Amino acid sequence: MTDDDRPWEPPLAGDEVEHLTGALDRLRWTFRWKADGLDADGLDARVGASVLTLGSLLKHLARVEDYAFTAKLTGAPIGEPWDSLGWQESDDDEWEFGSAAGDSPKQLYVLWDGAVARSRARLAAALANGGLDQPVHMGWPDGRRASLRRLVCDLIEEYGRHTGHADLIREAVDGRVGEDPPAGWRPKSGQPKSGQP
Repeated sequence: MTDDDRPWEPPLAGDEVEHLTGALDRLRWTFRWKADGLDADGLDARVGASVLTLGSLLKHLARVEDYAFTAKLTGAPIGEPWDSLGWQESDDDEWEFGSAAGDSPKQLYVLWDGAVARSRARLAAALANGGLDQPVHMGWPDGRRASLRRLVCDLIEEYGRHTGHADLIREAVDGRVGEDPPAGWRPKSGQPKSGQP
């Protein structure tokens, strides 16, 4: 088995950047596998009384990716495609969860895939321009600034929570279970970049 069969596997003995980005990418791949290949009914399925769906999680995590690596990283507005979609910074997280049901599966997959590609590029540029210790725009009212490390760790936490939700929802939809995608898996929907989800 080669690394190409399991590109989501973090390094066995990398440096801090490789381990943090590897952990984040593993969660991204696992989340994308849990959400992949579903029609509108599958993406809109719920478990119990929860309002969460795989479609709403795709949209929410796409927004979180773009927001983290624009507004939180540099203070820049989140921009497109969110401006055209009608998202406002004053909106709470409920906007994504409520509006996703009106989006087609292709729109949701393309939205998430595009956000992840943009995030990877923005994070790589930030790492090259100052590393994990550099302060980012996000901070507290007293003026203290978070580090890029904190921003990456926050995104890992967000994915950890929602990948767990996706586990339960996907199992209820069609029985798909597992910790990682099977060897050789690639997304069936959307537009992955360079073999990445």
